[in-house]
Amino acid sequence: MRRRMRHRRALLPAFAVTSLFLAAACSSPTPQAEPPGTAGNGRPQVKVADRPADGPDHSLAVAAAPTTGATATATAGSAGSGRRAHKTALAISSYDRHTRRAVLSDKPAHRGSSQGSPSSTPSPAPSGGPHKAAVGDVIASAPAPGAPHGLLAKVTKVVGEKDGGTEVQTEPATLNALLGDETAKGEVPVDPSSFTVDKLLPDVKVSWAKAGDVHVGPKGATVPLGSLRLDVSAGIPAAQGAPVSATASVNGFVQVAPQVDFTYGGAGTDAPPGSAYLGVSGDWTSGWAVKGRAAMTTGTPLRIPFAKLHADPVLQVGPVPVVVNLDLTCYFQISGDGKVTVDVEQKLKGDFKAGGTFGLAKGWTPVSSSNMTSTPVRASVTTAGTVKTALGAEASVGLYGAVGVTADLAPYLRGEASGTVTASSDGGGAKAEGAWAVYGGVDLSGTLRFQLSVFGTPVIQRSIPLGALNREWKLAGGTF
Repeated sequence: MRRRMRHRRALLPAFAVTSLFLAAACSSPTPQAEPPGTAGNGRPQVKVADRPADGPDHSLAVAAAPTTGATATATAGSAGSGRRAHKTALAISSYDRHTRRAVLSDKPAHRGSSQGSPSSTPSPAPSGGPHKAAVGDVIASAPAPGAPHGLLAKVTKVVGEKDGGTEVQTEPATLNALLGDETAKGEVPVDPSSFTVDKLLPDVKVSWAKAGDVHVGPKGATVPLGSLRLDVSAGIPAAQGAPVSATASVNGFVQVAPQVDFTYGGAGTDAPPGSAYLGVSGDWTSGWAVKGRAAMTTGTPLRIPFAKLHADPVLQVGPVPVVVNLDLTCYFQISGDGKVTVDVEQKLKGDFKAGGTFGLAKGWTPVSSSNMTSTPVRASVTTAGTVKTALGAEASVGLYGAVGVTADLAPYLRGEASGTVTASSDGGGAKAEGAWAVYGGVDLSGTLRFQLSVFGTPVIQRSIPLGALNREWKLAGGTF
């Protein structure tokens, strides 16, 4: 179990709650990207890609790699060598990302056996003792010294013996060099305890729960299995001249059970796959509130990050460890004219999916969808003006340290009020008349990037936008 939490002092307190990759129909998925299954009890779910009944079965199971034992490593020979991907006794004992030189050493192979063995096992390692690295070999490794995000590389030169191992020169490789004409499809939940959390504001609390009655954090005992929860509470600078009752503050939580979705439909070691997909999906629940009169003015919104999260879940695709890199920066964003006093709260619940899918006919295309329900608990706005508070996340998904999908998701609350204030000359006091409304909404933007070519697909010549998306719905309204 990896877990790192540290606090940093911030000049401006703020609040943010995120619903990892929440989106809504900015692109219709192609047949290669099918809706993922649910995480359920938090255990890995395995799907095997379909093959015609009368054709050869090259499908591989997809499952979470074991978290104990030796680092998982797989290797395959150069094209035409006849050595298909297999588990190996070679391990990355060190790697220099600047020179791309790695030191390989032998290790016992009985530790760290795979969950979800392939239904059609690739060729085993050659007999007659451990296989030494050779020019043309392609190596895939789970996170290792010097390669914290995993390594997928091809040996271009055997330099010699060093530090009890063999030093080799490498260059980047692609997954089709290892998976060849195999096919694989699966959705694997991400262990919530595997996330490292860097707290950027003081009052951020992290809770999670996993199988085996293991939980951490103040809400851990009540968090569903497989879920990660962030609770945040902070003050916001109030507008100048605002009464004490209009002091601004925000608080809330988000609860996410993410899973990694992976698809590969191979056509050979030297050919692009017929299909590929990489994305994140899962269930989420959140509740948050903002109260008072914020001091922000219209113009560029002020964005204040409050937490950074990272995880490197390893998928065992047959014998091959596929390392997925997840990064998430949670932030609070606010804009307005500093005149509106708000008291709003809502609860959100649903699911989400975001990623990129590849097909030979269309190339890479974005996939984004979600189902969400919103329940306003309370909502009111007084005094003429506008305010918008977003609770968002900048997120990225990649393989072996190469970012392939980025998304900026911002669920928000928007309040507006208009009216007039009249004063009586007879000393009867001022009278205000007007109308107000509060809206919930979602903004989404992002890109697919050329690093998705790690599958062995053609290089994306330019970043492909996910497409700007905005959905908004009315929560409440009234008069004053």
